[in-house]
Amino acid sequence: MFLIHPSKEEINDGLEAWGWLDFSGKEPFAVTAFGDVFFDANDGVYFLDKVSGELEPVCDTKKQLEEILNSADGQDHFLMSELVLLAREHGLILGYGECYEFKILPMLNGEMVFDNLQKMDFKVSLHIAGQIIGQVKDFPEGTQIEEVKLGNS
Repeated sequence: MFLIHPSKEEINDGLEAWGWLDFSGKEPFAVTAFGDVFFDANDGVYFLDKVSGELEPVCDTKKQLEEILNSADGQDHFLMSELVLLAREHGLILGYGECYEFKILPMLNGEMVFDNLQKMDFKVSLHIAGQIIGQVKDFPEGTQIEEVKLGNS
C-alpha cells in the first residue's frame, strides 16, 4: 500500500525531467505511493524526494532500508504513511500506474494535507515535478510564483 510498481521504462521516462540531478551509477528499485524513487548504488541507497527536489543518501544497503521502512519514523518520513492511510480511508485508492500527488506542490507552497491530494499518472507526476522543481530550485526564498503553465498553454 505504501509502494507502487511502475515498469522500469515508466520510471526512466519520468526521470528524464530530473536531468539536473546526477543519477549516474544509481539504479531505481522501489517507488513510493507518492512517486518518490529509491535507488541502489555501489555507495549505498539513495532517495529521490519529490517534495524537496533532492537526491539524498539514506543508508548503506537495501537491508538497512528495509529496517528503516519497518519503523514508524521511517514510514512517516519516506513513505508519508499517514497521508497514504488517510487517502485510503477517504476512498482515494490508487489504480495501476497511479501515485498520489499534491494539487499544489509543496515547493510552490502547497500544504502536505489530505485536501491537497489527488491521484495522478506516476510517470506524468514524476515528470511534472522534475520540471517545476528544476525551474524553481534556485529561486531566492520568498520568490512569488504567479502562475504555472503546462505545454503551450
